[in-house]
Amino acid sequence: MSKSFIEQVHYIRIPVKDLESSTQWYRDVLRLQLLNSTEELAIIKVNEGPFLLILVPTEDETFAHFTVNNEQEFCIGFTSPKLAKFHQHLIDNQVKVDDIKEDNGHAFFHFYDPNGNKFQVHW
Repeated sequence: MSKSFIEQVHYIRIPVKDLESSTQWYRDVLRLQLLNSTEELAIIKVNEGPFLLILVPTEDETFAHFTVNNEQEFCIGFTSPKLAKFHQHLIDNQVKVDDIKEDNGHAFFHFYDPNGNKFQVHW
């Protein structure tokens, strides 16, 4: 098989209702770095890698996840070596968060941003 022309995922766009408050939430609650913000988008850096989250304001009823059999499924999965501490941090910040689950030594949980976007974090 030939090598793909695609080198890596650079960014993912996330729909948000209120760009200013969403940007603040991603910065303050998730502790991610804000690189740039305009009226049209906010660019959020995920640690040292090249991966970015782009927050895009919309009034449409849309999310960065999908459904299977009418059940919400996440599109973006994060990793955290301090899974339990991160889980408690989200709870302390009144984030909608599911319980930590384990599956064959793989621990994970789901959480939602203030716009209703569903994410997973695992370790």
